[in-house]
Amino acid sequence: MTLTEAPHRALGLTDEDVLAMYRQVLTARAVDERMWLMQRAGKIAFIISVQGHEVAQVGITWSMRHNHDWLAPFYRSIAAVMTFGMTAEDIITAHLAKGDDISSGGRQMPGHYGAASHNILSVSSPVGTQVLHAVGLGLGAWVRGDDAVAMTAFGEGTANQGEIHEGMNFAGVHHLPVIFVCENNGYAISVPLNRQVGGGSVAARAAGYGFPGVDVDGGDLLACYAAGREAHERARTGGGPTLVEAHVIRLTSHSSDDDQRRYRDPAEVDALKEHDPILRLSASMREWGLLDEAADEALRAEVKAAVVEAAARAEARPEPDVTTILRHVYADPA
Repeated sequence: MTLTEAPHRALGLTDEDVLAMYRQVLTARAVDERMWLMQRAGKIAFIISVQGHEVAQVGITWSMRHNHDWLAPFYRSIAAVMTFGMTAEDIITAHLAKGDDISSGGRQMPGHYGAASHNILSVSSPVGTQVLHAVGLGLGAWVRGDDAVAMTAFGEGTANQGEIHEGMNFAGVHHLPVIFVCENNGYAISVPLNRQVGGGSVAARAAGYGFPGVDVDGGDLLACYAAGREAHERARTGGGPTLVEAHVIRLTSHSSDDDQRRYRDPAEVDALKEHDPILRLSASMREWGLLDEAADEALRAEVKAAVVEAAARAEARPEPDVTTILRHVYADPA
């Protein structure tokens, strides 16, 4: 394949852009895998994994502008928040509840990402509330008259919560600059899609709110990038919201407290590994002439080593000071 034929060039992406996206995908996976080891060792209490969602999150989020746009993530948004500016060390530190954790200073449970310095709102435990926060951010941008865009993400199970419909309807009525991303992995913990989403499509609901709904293959990096870029351009230029439904797979159980073999056919679970989106992306990178086997292995080894070092630094960071336990929880006395 010649450089002019490479599909990423038709989207305006350079070779360096795609390699950077691939590195981000690999880093998110390496962070997740490292945290599973730490959880099994008793160092981390709880994990909700991103494995299988990384390509979709990096691709859709890539067009967002750092320190200008906003992100209201959900508990599985490891790759998205890292694309938005958080580091591997930040993610692991949050799971260790260290005192200088940028998400909450050790006050939140694992998976509750947030970083004021990167315009990332803190996750709340009730699923779906982040959607209302994103709509509020979009309303704020409209009031200020700037071109900031808010993105939020949720699963297809959460898509059935009332606040999702309220938020999308409000954003549609007022043409707010919001990107709604549904990461549909087919299971809301243990409940399959056909028992939770009437009609089977989340994207189709967007028509009822007056804005586009887009289905995208969550394992196709370039398709996800194209969908995210188009949604961002529409929002930034006053065209209003977009609902992007990314069809992904969940390679792990819902969380470290779950065992998906209790409600999924073990053969189905084993077969998921054959559809790992990172393997698919790796093959595409080679087809596009961006990597060969040796370069791919070297990059993976480099990323893994960097994440191991980040984990060591995170473990060495200070524990929370018990005397500060009420800081940021209650208003400081006058």
